[in-house]
Amino acid sequence: MNKSNNFSGQPIIKQLLKLLSPSIISRTAKKYNSDRYYKRFKTYDHLVTMLYGTLSGVSSLRELSTILLACEGRIGHLNLKHFPKRSTLSNANKKRSSEVFANIYYSLFNQYRGFLSDSSSLSIPVKHLKIVDSSTISLFSDILKGVGRNPINGKKKGGIKMHTMINALEDVPCLVRFTSAAKHDHIFLKDLNLEKGSFVVFDKAYNDYTQFARWIDKDIYFVTRQKDNARYVNIQEFDLSDTTSDAVLKDEHISVSKNKNKVELRRVAYWDANTNKVFEFITNNFLISPDKIAAIYKHRWQIETMFKRLKQNFPLKYFLGDNQNAIEIQIWCGLIIQLLMLVIQRKTKRRWAYSNMVSVIRFHLMTYIDLFKFLENPDKKWIELTTKPPDKQLTLF
Repeated sequence: MNKSNNFSGQPIIKQLLKLLSPSIISRTAKKYNSDRYYKRFKTYDHLVTMLYGTLSGVSSLRELSTILLACEGRIGHLNLKHFPKRSTLSNANKKRSSEVFANIYYSLFNQYRGFLSDSSSLSIPVKHLKIVDSSTISLFSDILKGVGRNPINGKKKGGIKMHTMINALEDVPCLVRFTSAAKHDHIFLKDLNLEKGSFVVFDKAYNDYTQFARWIDKDIYFVTRQKDNARYVNIQEFDLSDTTSDAVLKDEHISVSKNKNKVELRRVAYWDANTNKVFEFITNNFLISPDKIAAIYKHRWQIETMFKRLKQNFPLKYFLGDNQNAIEIQIWCGLIIQLLMLVIQRKTKRRWAYSNMVSVIRFHLMTYIDLFKFLENPDKKWIELTTKPPDKQLTLF
């Protein structure tokens, strides 16, 4: 019998939960008084149960409670004393505030943000680059109002819009707000707490000239695209230096007036050879080169990759509740798992594709394997078994 060197006395799910500091959960529960009306199903139990459901990819509360019931002999590894029933989960998802899970996420983010930024291999054009965007998750219209006109045939779907800001080096959300899909994007800009000298990049759906004027006074820089129907006055056209890329078509100083607010901005026209389109960028920074302005906006795609990573690995197609609070809890749990998985990916010496690593962990949650040892060299044991000399193998007679 071959003894595996990758064996661990704890299943993978237990090793994952070690990344969660118990003090964070206890402080949060005390802050929000979230255990007051619960005898057995405490905040920790609720969090661990939902994280297990997110990782395993269940599609209903009944499925989640059945899986935990089948693992009753091993739920001690989850530090659970009782497996939750479906009605208990449903009631907790409805009544325990999603702010509890939001606070746990932000506490974990503050704990690991230094490690994530230090271990990042990304090269960004400017320091302190923030990226802002939103992603809409389709729901029934009786939960949250949808966007657009009512269709002639059929029922319009509602939606919850997740407005997000990420630090480019950390690659996980540092700020999240939820609104209905019908609300305009630019209202999220008021929630941003940006430091002096920082850069923020976003799509033209967030354009708000009143907010732009506030940022100009505070020396906060932004880069975005100009709307097609924008009206402006050309003040001065800058000469393009010899080192400027041929893709830069124009660099000018403009003035925009809207709602009695007059804002002076910089406008850069840029030809993108990949899409054969001209992109018109606006910014309040007149010092950096026009090539760097285009490079900053290209980094906006990083947040799209983050949304794709979240939705592909932790699908938000099946919701474990029919109310906004339950839906927000499920999204926060997805963000917590995404953060923990990124920490594991950065700690592992071997390069893993994020989706491949998540798949391996998902299918072995209750397997007794040393997670980091296995991820660093998963083929080691197979090589030992297949390359062992014949004379050293045991024979039957």
